[in-house]
Amino acid sequence: MAHTIFIFLLMVIFFYAPLVYIIILIIKALRKYLKSTDIRKEKNETKTSLGEALKTYRTNCKMTQEFVAESIGVSRQAVSKWENGTSDPSTSNLLALAKLFGISAEEILSKIK
Repeated sequence: MAHTIFIFLLMVIFFYAPLVYIIILIIKALRKYLKSTDIRKEKNETKTSLGEALKTYRTNCKMTQEFVAESIGVSRQAVSKWENGTSDPSTSNLLALAKLFGISAEEILSKIK
């Protein structure tokens, strides 16, 4: 009888211990995520600012998204995503954009908050 109870307890421990550990990890991850709202908000504002800067330079040069896309070899949707802050251009694309707009990459980046 004692042997059966011991085996039962071992089975319960081996089953529930990993489950409890996973729950603890999930709780830690959620707490970390909730504490990072300021960082996520700041990052989102930065992306928006870069997009706004790119759109401003493009419209000042009287270029369409399609023209910019064809000139640097990307899709029009990629240019749109950069401008609305959904994604950021790669370093090489940022340099190509600066060259296309007739400015330095530093000038584009200086417009970011």
